[in-house]
Amino acid sequence: MYVLLGLFFRSMYKFTIITACFNAEKTIARTMQSVQEQHYKNYEHLIIDGKSTDETLNIVQSFSNSNTRIISEKDEGIYDALNKGISLATGDIIGFLHADDFFADAEVLERIARQFEQTDADAVYANLIYQKPSGGIHRYWKSETYKQGLFLWGWMPAHPTLYIKTSVYKALGGFNTQFTSAADYELMLRYFHKHQINASYLPKVTVIMQTGGKSNASVKNRLIANAEDRKAWTVNNLKPYFFTLVYYLTPY
Repeated sequence: MYVLLGLFFRSMYKFTIITACFNAEKTIARTMQSVQEQHYKNYEHLIIDGKSTDETLNIVQSFSNSNTRIISEKDEGIYDALNKGISLATGDIIGFLHADDFFADAEVLERIARQFEQTDADAVYANLIYQKPSGGIHRYWKSETYKQGLFLWGWMPAHPTLYIKTSVYKALGGFNTQFTSAADYELMLRYFHKHQINASYLPKVTVIMQTGGKSNASVKNRLIANAEDRKAWTVNNLKPYFFTLVYYLTPY
């Protein structure tokens, strides 16, 4: 009886997991393997490759199965690639798993699906671990239940843990490609703070992320990203507090 109920539950939502990559031969296998190890099987995995020149595509093809779709063509950067994935998505819910990241365990999609089912939320987000190259924990990003106004106090969810219904992307638009490193922040600010979507917090680690991303690799890069974060408020006709973005000056 419980097995049948579980099978029915797992068919309720279809996920689209989007992985944008370029020359990711060192990490893409682990990313894909973590997707295929998920017990929840109602998903498609879109690999949006920017015409890699290393072994990335060969590795992707060796790991691909009936749930994998591969698109390899030139793009205008990661946010253009992610928008391409959004436009191709056939799932009810969209999430991103970058080529340096992997799921924390085999139950991640099951837990996220259940959170959507139980809360009827527009979005679900969770906790994140930044992993050192040696494999140890560099930082544990523990989030909290969202309350309107938290963005003004420097809060944001960990974007790699964020899953959003496809209908919300269609209604509110995708990533703003005029941003080079903060389009994810702008999108979350627009969705959570401006349009006040219904978001639910799942208090579990769902993604392991390697340190050294483009926007958080150094204080200099954080200063550049901080300027884009401020721009995100401006393009949405929003005004932060004077201290709102101070937190993000510290590299992860």
